[in-house]
This record gives sequence, C-alpha cells and structure tokens, in this order.
Amino acid sequence: MLSVYLICVGKLKEQFYKDACAEYMKRLSSYCKLTLVELPEAKLSKDPTLGEITNALEKEGDAIRAKIPPSARVAALCVEGRMRSSEELSQMFPVPGHSPDKHMVFIIGGSYGLHPSIKAEANVQLSMSPMTFPHHLARVMLLEQIYRAFKINEGSSYHK
Repeated sequence: MLSVYLICVGKLKEQFYKDACAEYMKRLSSYCKLTLVELPEAKLSKDPTLGEITNALEKEGDAIRAKIPPSARVAALCVEGRMRSSEELSQMFPVPGHSPDKHMVFIIGGSYGLHPSIKAEANVQLSMSPMTFPHHLARVMLLEQIYRAFKINEGSSYHK
C-alpha cells in the first residue's frame, strides 16, 4: 500500500479544520497509509525582519527534510508551483505494482511559506490557486484532492 505523508508546518487550532481533516483521513485509510506530520512553526517577533524570516524558514526546512522518507516523491505546495487539475494530480499517484514509488510526500509550509531549498529539492512544485488561503485550509483542500485523486484512479463517480 502506498504511504502518503503530509508534512505541515503549524498545528491546527480550529475544531472545524480538525474535523474536516479527520474526515478525509478516515476516507483515505482505504487507499493509502497516511501519515500526518505537524512541525512547530518557528517563533518570530511581531514585526520580523527579512533575516529573521529567512532563519525561521531555514530551521523549518531542516525539520521538514528530517521527516521525508528516503526515495520519496515530494510535492511542495508553493505559490510558484504549477496549478494542476484534479485529473493531473491523480496521475501523480503510482498505480500499485507499476511504479517504484512507495512514498508520496506533500509539504505545506507555515505562514511565510517554505525555504527555497525545500522547493528546489521537491520533485514537484504544486500551487492550489493564485488566491491566498490560510495554510490550515490548504491542508483540508489538499486532503480532499488526494482523496479525489484515488477516487479518479479507481473510476468512481465521486469526481464529476
């Protein structure tokens, strides 16, 4: 069974986000082994300098890198990434028995995004939209799209 890792900087605080994530994680349990990794967001001053932000992103990047399993296919969510349709996203998931990929990793950064090295090391840079969303909502949206990708690949009517 494919292992899917969702590495997120920051913890969900709002119950409605937690509930939505829990629902999609439950649905995904039939399709993959999903591991959610929540990393702490670096503490910054109220009005951080560019240097403080860069240092924080570097520390977060090191923590992210430490959680990526060897030989994983990695997708970093970032504004510079390419937008994909749900069908295109579904094509990123290997067909069981037809691909050497055993681990898929999706990375969602904190409020200041991801360190440039994480984006550069990723196999794919993925953008959800040119609009700005809270990174907690992006987690819910990504889980739904991963679930939709599995449903597309099985030929289900979920994706209309």
